Amino acid sequence: MNIPVRQPSVSAPVRRPDGAGSVQVQMDPNVVIGSAKVFSVYGKGGIGKSTTSSNLSVAFSKLGKRVLQIGCDPKHDSTFTLTKCLVPTVIDVLEQVNFHAEELRPDDFVYRGYNGVMCVEAGGPPAGTGCGGYVVGQTVKLLKEHHLLDDTDIVIFDVLGDVVCGGFASPLQHADRALIVAANDFDSIFAMNRIVAAIQAKSRNYPVRLGGVIVNRSAGTDQVDKFNEKTGLKTVAHFPDLDVIRKSRLKKSTLFEMDPSPEVEAVQNEYLRLAASLLAGTEPLNAIPLKDRDIFDLLGFD
Repeated sequence: MNIPVRQPSVSAPVRRPDGAGSVQVQMDPNVVIGSAKVFSVYGKGGIGKSTTSSNLSVAFSKLGKRVLQIGCDPKHDSTFTLTKCLVPTVIDVLEQVNFHAEELRPDDFVYRGYNGVMCVEAGGPPAGTGCGGYVVGQTVKLLKEHHLLDDTDIVIFDVLGDVVCGGFASPLQHADRALIVAANDFDSIFAMNRIVAAIQAKSRNYPVRLGGVIVNRSAGTDQVDKFNEKTGLKTVAHFPDLDVIRKSRLKKSTLFEMDPSPEVEAVQNEYLRLAASLLAGTEPLNAIPLKDRDIFDLLGFD
């Protein structure tokens, strides 16, 4: 029996290779940052990476270091507490000159923030197209071409959420240490485990190593402690869930600019202690990620 095949009333869309029409390039392995100490900050979306990165940048600057913070998120909000505004992204300014990078000046994409911290927002490709690695690669290339890394002591990459695809994992190719921001809860620890796996993979071909976990927005650390003991990770700083931290974001300020109080001073001192320990050099951590089911069984209460 012959069954007639129903023909579509309109022509089927033409299939194109994934990513056609988007901005993607091969990362240039010859573009390296240089002598600066480089830290990449990862963690679950909304966990406080930008707050952590910005205050850590200020802490490094208070210790006399020349600091550059690079935001790697299309929202371009990593540095707004430092600059008091949402600065244009590298992608924004490249589009304005039709991607002729030679037409750009440093002032077009580098902004001076609080206490001299230099700020760059890499941005990202349009939603659903392209790869974050293009943006990171172009940003580092521009900074190198304009010799902006020659006089920099510290570079901090503040990286989009818990995305560990090749693009947004590309800052790991430049980093000495990767830091993970996590709360004392299941979701952020689950995301942290995936990030540990990504860092482990990158460390096979690049110098990057795990530096530790920064526990944020958490009264306690018992669940993170369980994970650390099981995987070989280590807590390097702890910031409780304080309202002054929320208020600092609303005031578009770092915690080093807030009105003095014992609470504010305690947080500032923890950032200064963390910065000093990172400058002194932290032992690389050879953490081993867990299977998803193992995390599920590990965390929680009996």
